[in-house]
Amino acid sequence: MSAMARHVLAATLALVASLGAASAQGQGGSRGFTLRGPDGREVDFRRADPAKVVAAELAFARAAQEKGQWTAFADYATEDAVMFVPEPVNAQAWLKGRANPPQAVRWQPHQVWSSCDGTLAVTKGAWQRADGSTGYFTTVWQRQGNKRKTEYRWVMDQGDALAEPLATPEMIEAKVADCGRASGAGDSEQADWEANSEAAGVTTGVGESQDRSLLYRYRVSPSGARTTEIFLLKDGKMEQVLLSEVAAE
Repeated sequence: MSAMARHVLAATLALVASLGAASAQGQGGSRGFTLRGPDGREVDFRRADPAKVVAAELAFARAAQEKGQWTAFADYATEDAVMFVPEPVNAQAWLKGRANPPQAVRWQPHQVWSSCDGTLAVTKGAWQRADGSTGYFTTVWQRQGNKRKTEYRWVMDQGDALAEPLATPEMIEAKVADCGRASGAGDSEQADWEANSEAAGVTTGVGESQDRSLLYRYRVSPSGARTTEIFLLKDGKMEQVLLSEVAAE
């Protein structure tokens, strides 16, 4: 196991351990637990499960090495998952019958954001190719299944190359949205964004968690330039927690 892989594994185990410790400190009889986030406030993990999202990302990365890159991408994608080549395409259709590269890309999650209800989450991290190139990825995960058994599958994946690799964090950072609904003009702002995108002749995509506490959206220009945004509900407002801009190829 490489030094980077050991570091990421240790960070993940630390995250899971912190969640477990929080669970043990929860109120008696509660099905969930609380954990203090980076801002010192308690976050409710009764429905959200960022550790499970991280576990899914790590299993996905491991499958790429064991089964082949595109095989793993197809296995972990939803039926309507979107990837960029650079235009947005249905991942399952694009991946069908595609040969795996001789050596799969490697990647590690650095951050995870989850909706309050856990139906949608986002991971961001670093990737490395055999040729020495490096970059970042952003993956949107959707919870699948029923009350007895649930699992996460990716519904959008995007990223880009970087001149310098991302710094490896000491721990994987996890943030969970507040529970409730956003106040203000969120719906009208979204409508304006979509209208402006259509007027500019670009392709757009939008998705949100069932409780509307996490939203992602992207737009791709005819040149292939792409913008991806992630919003998380905090203090009654949808706060932008990630902005990714990819230049035209």
